[in-house]
Amino acid sequence: MSSHHTLLIVGGGAAGVSVANTLRRQDKNIDIAIIEPSEKHYYQPGFTVIGGGAYTLKETTKNEADLIHPSVKWLKEYADSFQPEANTVTLRSGDVVSYDYLVVCPGLQLDWQKIEGLQDTINKNNVCSNYSADTTEYTWQCIQEMIAKGSGTALFTQPPMPIKCAGAPQKIMYQAADRFRKKGILDKFNIEFCNAGPAIFGIPFFAKALTKVVQGYGIKTNFNTNLVAIDGANKTATFEVTDSEGNKTRIEKTFDMIHVTPPQSAPDFIKTSPLANATGWVDVNDKTLQHNKYPNVFGLGDAGSTGNAKTAAAVRKQVPVVVDNITNLMNNAAMREGYDGYGSCPLTTSLSGVILAEFSYGGKVTPSFPFLDPRKSRWIWWLGKTTIFPWMYWHLMIKGYRIDIPHLSSYAEKFVDKD
Repeated sequence: MSSHHTLLIVGGGAAGVSVANTLRRQDKNIDIAIIEPSEKHYYQPGFTVIGGGAYTLKETTKNEADLIHPSVKWLKEYADSFQPEANTVTLRSGDVVSYDYLVVCPGLQLDWQKIEGLQDTINKNNVCSNYSADTTEYTWQCIQEMIAKGSGTALFTQPPMPIKCAGAPQKIMYQAADRFRKKGILDKFNIEFCNAGPAIFGIPFFAKALTKVVQGYGIKTNFNTNLVAIDGANKTATFEVTDSEGNKTRIEKTFDMIHVTPPQSAPDFIKTSPLANATGWVDVNDKTLQHNKYPNVFGLGDAGSTGNAKTAAAVRKQVPVVVDNITNLMNNAAMREGYDGYGSCPLTTSLSGVILAEFSYGGKVTPSFPFLDPRKSRWIWWLGKTTIFPWMYWHLMIKGYRIDIPHLSSYAEKFVDKD
């Protein structure tokens, strides 16, 4: 069985649904289809605060059918392979779908299996993770158990990049620490951050501020320390530590609770496709988001090869560029180099404060509100994280309304020399 659509979108997450609905608002007649197997759609930025006990899974979940415009064809299937020379996508069922234009945005896959023993112990033995709808609620259960216990060792891990929202592994750590502090038992806990990377955050401008947050909670940081195995029953985690000369050794740490951020990568069906670059990502121009080999193919979101932070805020800025360039291609107009690598990471530093980190390609600091020091943790951004940003996601971005909040770089320089 085969079908044809003018625009075919692979992936019905934040990127896919937003592209479909935005283009539909511009053109009521274009034939659009989305390939997406899941019936549930999650506001994934909310997973962090679910784990911290400030949000519920229900608040982050809607039915996919309620989000896709009724005139957009929903193919509730898995994409299996791409044949871009023939302008077709083969589904797992064996059906073939052809297209005039293709948008590829399936998101990332969570590689739980890359950490030995993790799949056997996740969601039990106080081994938790905010990175999946199936696991995030257990994080809050673990924190509550730690509070009831009154003391112990809590480990928080971060794997090698890239991952979804690079700040998320430490956001939950700060929420847990703030919970302990509010109960007056923070000094009874040994909290450690074990990061495979060399620093607390990849952008020095924000790393300095986060170092102060870590110090304020008395958290121990372990860099170049990558979780490779876990024995949940015996509460033991094995890390591979890399020294300054590149030598690797293994150490073990015991824990009472461990929050694990799993390794992540492009989906396997992307890695093995002709659309992928040498490292497995959808190979697109970093400014136009057009595929570098196949001009009628575009990519955005977490599976793209662009070197931006993999966040919903990045998708918000990418969607208009993709929509405009598809329209330009249809009209034989030039591509628009409209994406500058913008990403945003609301760094939850407590249960009432957030540092709104915004940046573009090359780690260039690009605040949308440059009259405020972007390194300062503020209550208004906590309100944004828990109320304003989710509302914008569900009622504006996903519905296809353009949200253009300008971001600027030159103003950030005035804060560089201030502490």
